[in-house]
Amino acid sequence: MATAVATKLKPLGDRRVVRTLTGEETTKSGIVLPDTAKEKPQEAEVLAVGPGRTDDNGKRLPMEVQVGNKVLFAKFSGTEFKVDGDELLVLSERDILAVLS
Repeated sequence: MATAVATKLKPLGDRRVVRTLTGEETTKSGIVLPDTAKEKPQEAEVLAVGPGRTDDNGKRLPMEVQVGNKVLFAKFSGTEFKVDGDELLVLSERDILAVLS
């Protein structure tokens, strides 16, 4: 699916298209959480990356996060949208906090 998204979408500048990774749907005690009670996930897999932003001299700066990386991003960041029923998110480079290993 990642390659299908990457061929349909090409983010611009320093943006990335990511798919959020779903969290636990039950608590440790076994209580099932409805969608409205769950926190929005802050972990995602990178599906597509833009070419990078340009500096003041017009030089293209390299991207630190690549396709396939799992990342941690800031709460309430990015723009949500749907492609072929998949809920995706477009994030700017400044919204990504860390790469998960």
